[in-house]
Amino acid sequence: MPGQHHTIIFVPHAHAKLRKWRVTNLQIGVAAGALALLTLTSILLIWSHFNTPVNPVEINHLRRENEELRRTNASFEANLGKLQKQISGYEDRTRDLAIVAGIESLGDGAEAGVGGPTPIEEAGIGDLPKMQARAVQLAGTLDEVESKLEQRVRWISSTPAITPVKGIFTSGFGTRSDPLTHGSGNHQGVDIAAAAGQPVRASADGIVMIAGEQGGLGKAVFLAHGYGLTTRYGHMSAINVHAGQKVHRGDVIGRVGSTGRSTGYHLHYEVRMDGEPVNPLGYILDNSANPL
Repeated sequence: MPGQHHTIIFVPHAHAKLRKWRVTNLQIGVAAGALALLTLTSILLIWSHFNTPVNPVEINHLRRENEELRRTNASFEANLGKLQKQISGYEDRTRDLAIVAGIESLGDGAEAGVGGPTPIEEAGIGDLPKMQARAVQLAGTLDEVESKLEQRVRWISSTPAITPVKGIFTSGFGTRSDPLTHGSGNHQGVDIAAAAGQPVRASADGIVMIAGEQGGLGKAVFLAHGYGLTTRYGHMSAINVHAGQKVHRGDVIGRVGSTGRSTGYHLHYEVRMDGEPVNPLGYILDNSANPL
C-alpha cells in the first residue's frame, strides 16, 4: 500500500554510526516511473535521430564537396611530385655549376661532383616541410654558386687568351739573337709579323695603364687585367685608347706599325705575372696567328 514504508540501513564500517532512511511505497513507485519515463524518452530520441529522412539536396551537396576534395587532393599530390622533380633537377644543375665555379662542397656535406639520391628523394613526396627546407637551402647554395661563377667569369675575362693580331709568329719568348746587334739577348715577349695598319686587339678585359711612346717599344699600350696579370703591345703605328680607359677582350687598342726599335712591321706582345715576363704562348687559346 502507498502508506507502507521500508527502512534502508547503511553500515559504513565497524566503528561508524548506522544511517537509516525510510522510503514509502509511493516514493519507490514515483522513482521507478521517472526512470522508466527517462529510458523511454531516450529510446524515442535515438530512434527519431536514426529514422529521420535525409534531405536529398544536402546529400548531393555533400557528395559534390567530397568529389571536389578528392580532385584537390589529387592535384596537390601531382603538383608536389612535380615540385620534387624540379628541386631534384635544380640540385643536379647546381652541382654542375658548382664544379664550373670551383666549389668543392655545397655546404650540406655533399661534394659538388658526387651523385646519388638527394634528401628530397629520401624524404618522400608527402614530406612537404623537408622539401621546403631543402628549397630554402638550395636558394642559399645558388647564391653562393652565382657569386663564385661571377668571380670565375671575371677571372676568365681578365686572362689573356687570344692572339692580339692576325699574323705570323716570327720571334719567340726567351733567349734569342738580337735582330739589330745580332748578339745574344733575352726576348720578354713574342713578335707577330702582320701588315701595316692591321688592328691590334686587347687579349683580355682590363684597364689601360700606359698609352704612348715607350722607348724601344715605340708607340705602346700597357694593360692591367687584375689578378697580377698585365700585357704589353709595342711598335704600333697608331694608338686607339688612352690611360685609364676600360677595354674588353677583342677591343681594338691600336694598329700594327714599326715604331721604336724595330726592323719591320710587327707587334711585340708581352704577358707579365706579378711584373715578371712569362711566355704568352702559354695563355693563347685561339689559332689566329701561325705558330713559330
